[in-house]
Amino acid sequence: MLQVAFIRENKEAVIKGLAKRNIDAAKMINDAITLDEERRNLQTKLDSTKAESNTLSKEIGNLFKSGEAQKANLLKEKTTQLKETVKSLEQELNDKADALKEVLYKIPNVPHDSVPEGNSDEDNKEIYREGEIPKLFEGALPHWELAKKYDIIDFELGNKITGAGFPVYKGKGARLQRALIAYFLDKNTAAGYTEYQLPHLVNEASGFGTGQLPDKEGQMYHVTADNLYLIPTAEVPGTNIFRDTLLNESDLPIGITGYTPCFRREAGSYGAHVRGLNRLHQFDKVEIIRVEHPNNSYKAFDGMIAHVKDILKELKLPYRILNLCGGDVTFASALTYDFEVFSTAQDRWLEISSVSNFETFQANRLKLRFKNSEGKNELCHTLNGSSLALPRVLAGILENYQTENGIKIPEVLIPYTGFDMIS
Repeated sequence: MLQVAFIRENKEAVIKGLAKRNIDAAKMINDAITLDEERRNLQTKLDSTKAESNTLSKEIGNLFKSGEAQKANLLKEKTTQLKETVKSLEQELNDKADALKEVLYKIPNVPHDSVPEGNSDEDNKEIYREGEIPKLFEGALPHWELAKKYDIIDFELGNKITGAGFPVYKGKGARLQRALIAYFLDKNTAAGYTEYQLPHLVNEASGFGTGQLPDKEGQMYHVTADNLYLIPTAEVPGTNIFRDTLLNESDLPIGITGYTPCFRREAGSYGAHVRGLNRLHQFDKVEIIRVEHPNNSYKAFDGMIAHVKDILKELKLPYRILNLCGGDVTFASALTYDFEVFSTAQDRWLEISSVSNFETFQANRLKLRFKNSEGKNELCHTLNGSSLALPRVLAGILENYQTENGIKIPEVLIPYTGFDMIS
């Protein structure tokens, strides 16, 4: 969440920045400032009352020592009243702090200056494109038909076992899926990221820490008996490793990577554009996460973009990069670049990665800080990116690498698959 001091000192700039998200945030911002002022006034009153009570307690002790018990007992009555006042003020202060936190939780991050204006994904700005779109033979198929033809993914079996959006990978399809995961992890660890195996369920505090709660509660699977959530991305458990952590400046930067299945309800997703692997309720993803010094986070962001580019070059998939507009950038992100791979058989672009800089937004929720060179505690910057999300990468490979005799395997993956063709 935004720091209340930042909101107070930059009120008009914050309102203007959030307008880029097509949000009139004036009421939320004013409510936050008012609640913060009331909270600070209560804190001052509480501190003053405690100080008065402590002074009286010392005076009472001195009176008893000097044999003036009657005066001491009169003052004791006053300290009893002051203690009641302290208790009342503490409760009032806690209630005010909770009310302020509730407002702050609903305020999204302020978009970076480079984020373009716009209301939807149609307003996202293409900033880079690379790779040649292959010319397929007549009769080329979309990936869901290829999956059936070569018996490598069974959507109907997944529907039988669980429901729509839970495919079953088989034979060479399962092997290719595993090969992609291993390849992505190897690329990430070679780039300096430390591999983690992470929990697939998280508690409520973790959901709030990275900004999925309360913003995306409706998209998450909730295990109500235990009040746990199935993760929508490894970003949630991975970033929460550092919740309530005070780092040394020398610890930075930190980079981690991890593979997890991801679970998203994606309510209301219907139609041809979500067929096959285009949109799933369960899918595999390899994530990269960075904790950075605020002065270095945008350099790190550029490095993450270059890293994902390198992977797509090795896979030889045509792709483009979009700078997400204010209406499409996620709740917690200050800046997000989406990577999309071109699906030749579907004649459309498919999102396969999002790389985001959250600046201090997540760190403020997480209480993730470092001790700077002046010995003061300062909020870190957090970043994350898909490296990569598998379903649409797999769809792109199946469709773009298909031939009349079968589906070729990208050269870089052959050491991982052990075969060079699905036929």
